[in-house]
Amino acid sequence: MIYLDHNATAPIRPEVIDEMSCVMKRGGNPSSVHSVGRHAKSVLEKSRRTIAQMVNCRPQKIIFTGGGTEANNLALNVKNLDHIIISAAEHDSVGQIQQNFKGRVDILPVDKHGLVKPEKLRDALAQATKNTLVSIMLANNETGVIQDIRSLARISHEAGALFHTDAIQALGKIPIDFRALEVDMMSLSAHKLGGPQGVGTLIAQEKILLVPLAYGGGQEGGRRAGTENLAGIAGFSKAVSFIPQNIQAMKTCEKIRNRIEQEIGKYAPQACFYGGAVDRLPNTSTILMPGVSSETQVMAFDLEGLCVSSGSACSSGKVKPSHVVTAMGGGQDQALSTIRVSLGPETTQQDADAFIRAWKKLYDRKRMS
Repeated sequence: MIYLDHNATAPIRPEVIDEMSCVMKRGGNPSSVHSVGRHAKSVLEKSRRTIAQMVNCRPQKIIFTGGGTEANNLALNVKNLDHIIISAAEHDSVGQIQQNFKGRVDILPVDKHGLVKPEKLRDALAQATKNTLVSIMLANNETGVIQDIRSLARISHEAGALFHTDAIQALGKIPIDFRALEVDMMSLSAHKLGGPQGVGTLIAQEKILLVPLAYGGGQEGGRRAGTENLAGIAGFSKAVSFIPQNIQAMKTCEKIRNRIEQEIGKYAPQACFYGGAVDRLPNTSTILMPGVSSETQVMAFDLEGLCVSSGSACSSGKVKPSHVVTAMGGGQDQALSTIRVSLGPETTQQDADAFIRAWKKLYDRKRMS
């Protein structure tokens, strides 16, 4: 199989598996005071320091969670919060906040490129309370479109609001600097860059009063109860140590991605590449094949030995219209006819050529039907 679905989950690195195996063999609870527990605690804190160094924040700001979704949910659970502003293109772990939040939620539109306009944020902040939080993702998980987070964070701070960014999809693909982004909180996840599934982190300024999602022990500075997933955290840290190599490999991914779009664009002028005109992740392409449903495409590519997706992978395996495409001005038909191709460090030009051939084959079949 040719795996072109790295934005759903990246293949776990062998070095990560080895690191996790060593930690599991040694065992120990970081909260225990005996020698085995102290060793486990040292593994936990070393991992915290490694991740903090890579994203330029103080280790004390890092709260380990059970994944990116939990990190996003925790970020939106600030004490006394009564107003949340998000974009229309957020991941469901942020986008579905209206289902449970009792206060006011404003949803900012994005333009045809998938970008949040600063003036739209200013308009929403004109109604801000003293307990307002803005949450806008750094890089979109479907299109890869990158927002100007520092500018949006500055606008929010001028209005007295907190700012959170979901940087889960960006980690390992572009450089991330917590301080330079000037955000108050940032979510990350391990499995998007070759780490294990089921572990993530919320980086949060210590002054922010977060309401824990579960109660129990005093782990993670009292912000996240429960015995830490020590092996998963060590695996996360190991994966993060390869970020410089990952980002270097993204230069090749970008060349391969651009060739895919050039070849398909020449062959099928009706095809569309959402976010293709602005800055986006170098490995990501969201492609519209007019008249062919996303579900049909995913199955057809699978039969050709190619793994792609119809958008976000966090929807219980269901193929749904892309809310991101809709937010960018695409109609229902377009939202139901797009796939996401996301490359990784091991992707070759031969893999891309196989995808291009399969895409053209399916497109020709539709034209002749």
